[in-house]
Amino acid sequence: MIDINNESGQDADERGLVALAGFAMARLRIHPEAELSILLVDEATMEGYHEKFMGLPGPTDVLSFPMDELRSPSDGEAEPNGILGDIVLCPTVTARQAGENGRTPDGEAEYLLIHGLLHLLGHDHAEPEEKKVMFGLNDEIINAWEMARNGNQAR
Repeated sequence: MIDINNESGQDADERGLVALAGFAMARLRIHPEAELSILLVDEATMEGYHEKFMGLPGPTDVLSFPMDELRSPSDGEAEPNGILGDIVLCPTVTARQAGENGRTPDGEAEYLLIHGLLHLLGHDHAEPEEKKVMFGLNDEIINAWEMARNGNQAR
């Protein structure tokens, strides 16, 4: 289950973000009943979270807050399920940096949503090899999403 709450005061493609999250969760073989929360916030709120939880000044684009370890499958389920956690996005920050990354504001929000989801699943990019794996997987999911959205089959 994916919940989204837009407290940013900005227009956002909320349906698109939920659809992308569902697509990514299916692609990553996360049980469809696993819970994910997406929160869109303004810069002041994001700055407060960034300082409180990361000890860093200023607003950032995305933060992830894992909740549960995924539970082992039960009753013959193929995939683990549980509460993944929260992804917090700041649309004004993502829109501002989109051009630097060669993306539209919506495309930047999508990319960072997947980035946040991968962090919830334990991926990191502190070390070069971790970064290569995480960003490669991020790109793979976004490319597959683009193909699926455009009516093509992703491989």
